[in-house]
Amino acid sequence: MERLKDKSIIVTGSCTGIGKAIAKRCVEEGAKVVIHGLEEEWGKELVEELGPDNATLLIEDLGTEDCPKHLVNLAVEKFGKLDAIVNNAAIVASGNIYDTEPEDFRRIFEINTLAPYRLIRAALLELEKTMGCVLNIGSVNAWCGEPNLMAYSVSKGGLMTMTRNLGDTLMREHGVRVNQINPGWVLTENEAARKKEHGLKENWDADLPKMFAPAGRILKPAEIAAAAAYWLADESGPISGQVLDLEQHPFIGRNPPKDESTIPT
Repeated sequence: MERLKDKSIIVTGSCTGIGKAIAKRCVEEGAKVVIHGLEEEWGKELVEELGPDNATLLIEDLGTEDCPKHLVNLAVEKFGKLDAIVNNAAIVASGNIYDTEPEDFRRIFEINTLAPYRLIRAALLELEKTMGCVLNIGSVNAWCGEPNLMAYSVSKGGLMTMTRNLGDTLMREHGVRVNQINPGWVLTENEAARKKEHGLKENWDADLPKMFAPAGRILKPAEIAAAAAYWLADESGPISGQVLDLEQHPFIGRNPPKDESTIPT
């Protein structure tokens, strides 16, 4: 069964990682997708893989003033309508209160929190026509975050509050659902690259402490995409304003064993 048959969906930050996996799953489920990001070569390869009838590409910084409008216009021009947007694009940057400059914080907030808001505003009239939906991709770090992911964590906390706020307002006033999934630790291309930059061995993910990965591995992008498909599909019904954590252990109030080793970040 194609749960997203003939739906037109924008997925920001979809040239790589979780966004790419979501875009691929959407097409597998029968949707047409607007691929977006900054990695033009990867974006073109993905469009070729998915087929030009199923996917189109916009390479543009999401922080630019007109990018949201360009994304919405492209979806409508190419596929005739807009059924959903997936706000996935984000800056993941290490930093704490001591070394995060205000201008860096501002840029992270601009992309991770304000850009989703601007895209929702730009898309609202089209989404109302189709009784469509918004799916925000947050992070379990939204609950408080890691010391060295301070600005990122705060930006995702803001996104989570916005999801709950707009999930109520937009459903009542426009018939548009807004929900969010908060992925935990996911083995994306960028995450693998970051760990190598931090000096970890080539197969660092093969022997992870049980404190971080009770299953012996971390999540795959395709597993996040499988959850995204449910929220984008009509089968999720009128559910709105909800946030779902996607991690392999309880994230809030967890009491891990004290003798576990840690893994560098």
